[in-house]
Amino acid sequence: MKRTAFVVGMGLIGGSISLAIKRDQDIHLVGYDISAEQLHMAKALGVIDEAASSLEEGAQAADFIILAVPVSKTIELIEQLSTIPLKQGVIVTDVGSTKQDIAAAADNHFGDNVCFIGGHPMAGSHKSGVEAAKAHLFENAFYLLAPGKNSEPRHIIALQNLLKGTKARFLQMEPQQHDKLAGTVSHFPHIIAASLVHQLKKLEKTDPEVAQLAAGGFRDITRIASASPVMWRDVLLHNKEEMLRLFAEWQIEMDSVKEMVERCDGKAIHAYFQEAKAFREELPQREKGAIPAFYDLFVDVPDHPGVISDVTRILANKEISITNIRILETREDIMGVLRLSFRSEDDRVYAQEELKRHMYETYTI
Repeated sequence: MKRTAFVVGMGLIGGSISLAIKRDQDIHLVGYDISAEQLHMAKALGVIDEAASSLEEGAQAADFIILAVPVSKTIELIEQLSTIPLKQGVIVTDVGSTKQDIAAAADNHFGDNVCFIGGHPMAGSHKSGVEAAKAHLFENAFYLLAPGKNSEPRHIIALQNLLKGTKARFLQMEPQQHDKLAGTVSHFPHIIAASLVHQLKKLEKTDPEVAQLAAGGFRDITRIASASPVMWRDVLLHNKEEMLRLFAEWQIEMDSVKEMVERCDGKAIHAYFQEAKAFREELPQREKGAIPAFYDLFVDVPDHPGVISDVTRILANKEISITNIRILETREDIMGVLRLSFRSEDDRVYAQEELKRHMYETYTI
């Protein structure tokens, strides 16, 4: 008899996890979403085998329950699930970006018949909705697991086996450690990106030209400010203590830089940037981390009609998918520059080889 996995939340993450399970497991996948449209789309696209009409209907027969919703909603669902007669030994997991509050809710509401294992697949996309779901979304990304009080090694192994189709790299840690590390490498950078955008918005009122100047590099370094406001509201509220600690540390850091500038201490400023540059260059370059990476390739293109379609045709013929394309420079009688974005380092390397074979000059940064 087939096991059943019940996925609550038919968005990008829930849909991608479902597709990853389906490509590797002979398991019956049931989905549920408060949006009837998203649920219907998931069924029509083959993301799930069956659509549940309610949380109760889907949860009662499930061997695995995956809560693919924002953090606040996850906590609500844990409370609701605790009132439903679930299978003995059912494994419940989530995908939330914070873990301590979710783990506490699971400990408070679930009895010995439920095994809760917190989860956080550290990958995403600028797209949303089940129609953007991809089975390969989590390939080579870190998938953090935070086992609950009733978790045994066999439960963790069972969950990893269920999710092995994600081809993610599983790491196990305590909820508190997760929130501390994720706060530093993911949560706080989103705050900084949003604050830079707010600063630009205020300046635009007196200097409208600034928006044009922000179209390039500024837009790139603040791209994460386009993430879901609902998700990041929940993340900050449910990782409050860590955020407050990081605010305090950041203030000290900024005060230190401010003092260097006030003193006109060129030597100290140079050392500050030099140390940051050296440390950053030692960070892993080809790994998927907490914030989705760029896989960009720059292509020099001559100024003549059809050149862009020629580049895309070359890649399409080799079934290399482009996630984004931008013309960075194009003027009459000079070489233009295309920036092509890919979903993985392998795709970028493959694209670079193909374009070079067709005599295009390419480079990465």
